[in-house]
Amino acid sequence: MAYKFKITRGNAIMNFSEEYCQSRCELIESDSFGKVLAKFVKDNARRDTTLYQYLHERNDDDVSLTHDLQYTLRLLLVMTDNMIIKSGSPYAKYFDQPKMFKRFVENLYTFWRKLQRYAVVLNREQSGGFQNVHFTSAQAAFEELVLKTYRSIEETALGNKNNVYRQITAGVNAGLVLTNFRTNLPYEYRCLDDIPFIEEVIIHPPFIAYSKRNKRDGVFPEINYNPIEDHKFDPEQWFCYPAKIGSLLAFVYFNVKFMAQGVALCNLFELANENEYRGRKPDLVYVYGYEDGEMNQAFYQDDKNNMLVALLSANDYFDYFGYMKKMCLTLHNVYQLNHGNLPIHGAMVRMKLHDDTVKNIVVMGDSGAGKSETIEQIKGLGAAYIEDVMTVYDDMGLLHIDDNGKVVSSGTEVGAFVRLDDLDAGYSFKELDRSVFLNPDQKNARVVIPITDWEDVVASHHVDLFLYANNYDAEGEPLEFFDNEEEALKVFRAGQRMAKGTTTEYGLVGSYFANPFGPVQRQEQTEPILRSYFDKMFAQGVKVGQLHTRLGIKGNEHTGPKDAAIAILKYLTGENELKKLSGDDSE
Repeated sequence: MAYKFKITRGNAIMNFSEEYCQSRCELIESDSFGKVLAKFVKDNARRDTTLYQYLHERNDDDVSLTHDLQYTLRLLLVMTDNMIIKSGSPYAKYFDQPKMFKRFVENLYTFWRKLQRYAVVLNREQSGGFQNVHFTSAQAAFEELVLKTYRSIEETALGNKNNVYRQITAGVNAGLVLTNFRTNLPYEYRCLDDIPFIEEVIIHPPFIAYSKRNKRDGVFPEINYNPIEDHKFDPEQWFCYPAKIGSLLAFVYFNVKFMAQGVALCNLFELANENEYRGRKPDLVYVYGYEDGEMNQAFYQDDKNNMLVALLSANDYFDYFGYMKKMCLTLHNVYQLNHGNLPIHGAMVRMKLHDDTVKNIVVMGDSGAGKSETIEQIKGLGAAYIEDVMTVYDDMGLLHIDDNGKVVSSGTEVGAFVRLDDLDAGYSFKELDRSVFLNPDQKNARVVIPITDWEDVVASHHVDLFLYANNYDAEGEPLEFFDNEEEALKVFRAGQRMAKGTTTEYGLVGSYFANPFGPVQRQEQTEPILRSYFDKMFAQGVKVGQLHTRLGIKGNEHTGPKDAAIAILKYLTGENELKKLSGDDSE
C-alpha cells in the first residue's frame, strides 16, 4: 500500500505504515490533514454554507484557501489569534470576525469526527511511518494527539476555555493489521493474489456506522459462469477478511469504499489466523463491492476447484451489511447441501438446568419470525431453573449426522446481527463496549454483537426440541408438537411468516423451508435431504413442533415471544407456574 491517506465514501483510511504523526506540528502539516481540510472546504462549497461564504470572501480560490487555512492553524499552535493580527500577517484577515473562525475550527473538528476513520498498518519489518510503535499504542497515542491539537487551538489560541471535557473517540474508529499473503487459490483466481489479508482487527467502541440502505431484498441467484475469473483488482482498493464460517474457510474480499461492512465481519464470523489458511484452498470466495457499473449479486459452483464463489457489485442498493452476511451464508449453505447436510435458518440455545440436565432447542424461521426474541426471553424468564445458557447460533446453523448416526446441530457465526427494536430495553447499551451499531437511528436499526466462542459454534450438539417459529397465527397454544412427519413438513416446508419490515417484504409471505439462502435456490436437491432428516428426528425421539411467537401480529411484539418462552420453560421443567429467581432487589 503506497498511499498515506485516502477519503472514500465517507471513510478516512490512514496508512500508519507510511505516515504516523507524533507531534501537533506534524499532524497539521501532514498531507493527510491537508486532504481532510480540502474535503471540508469542498463540502462547504457544495452546500454553500455561511462559513464557506465568509472564507471565500477572503480567498476565492479553494486550493489556495485550503493552503491558507492549514498554515493559519499551524500558526495557532504557537501564537494566539491576537498575536497573528498584531504581527501584520497576511493570514490576519481570517480573524476579522473571531466568531466565524471559531466556527470554522469547531465545524472542521465535527466534520472529522463524522467520517468513519480507520487506521491500517502493513505487518512487515520495514515501516517508514509506523516504525516500531505497537499498533494498539499507536492508535491510543494518535487519539490523544488529535484531542490535544484541537484543544490547543480552541483553548490556547482562540481563548475558548472549556469547563467540561469529554474523552470522545477523536482518533480512529477501528484499526486493521494487514499482511501480504500469497494464497493457495487456483489459477482462475490469481487476480486476487496481491490483495492484503486482515491479520488483526481493533475496534474502538461504540462503533457506529451508516450505510445507504437499511434493508436487504430478494434472494441471490445462481449462475453458470465464474463471476470472478478474468476480472482486475487494484490491491490498494481491497482487503481480504479470512473468515471461519462454521467449519468452512471463506476468503471475503471487500472494497475499501465499504469498510464498515468489512470491519463488522469481525463481530459475526471468526477471523482465521494465518496458520489456518496458509497452504489451504478456501471453501468459499466472496467479492463484495466490485466496481463494474452493474447490479450483479450471484453465486457460482466451481466444480473444477470444489469451491463456491460469489460477486456483488459496488452499488448503493447493496450498501447494507445484510448483503455481506447473507451471501456468505448462502455460499456456506449450498456447500453443506452438496455434502448431504441440512442448513437451518434459525437459532439454537443450549441450556444446562440446575438438575444437571442439558437441553438443546432449535427454533427455525425466516427473518423477523421471533427466533432470537424468544431465546432472549428464555434466558431472562428461566433464570431460576437455568444454571448456564449458551446461544450456539443466532441465525444460521445446520443439521448433520454424527459418528453414532444421531442428528446433531452446529452453527456458523460467533455473533448475532439483530434488530435493536427486538432486544430487551437496555440490552444493546449493556453490550456497548463490544457492539457494532448500524444505522441506529433508523427503522430496522441493527447491532452486530459477539455471543459465542467458535469452538462451541462448530461443536456437534444433540437436539431435544426442533421448533418452527410461527409469528402469524393468533390462534393455538404457544407451544404445539406435531404427531407425524408429514404434518410437520407441511409447516416447515411452507416457511411462512408475517414480514415485519426486516426485508423489503410485507404481509404474509413464504419461502421454501424458510431459508432463501441456499435451499430456495436448490429446492430439488434439498427436498430428499429434508425428508431424510425429519425421518431421523421422529425416529430418534426429537420433539418437533411449532412455537407461536406472534411477533408479526400487532400488539404482540413483546408478549408473543414471552408467552412462547414461558411455554418452553414449563415443558422442560414440568412446572405449571414458573419460579422467579430469589434475591435482594431493594437497591
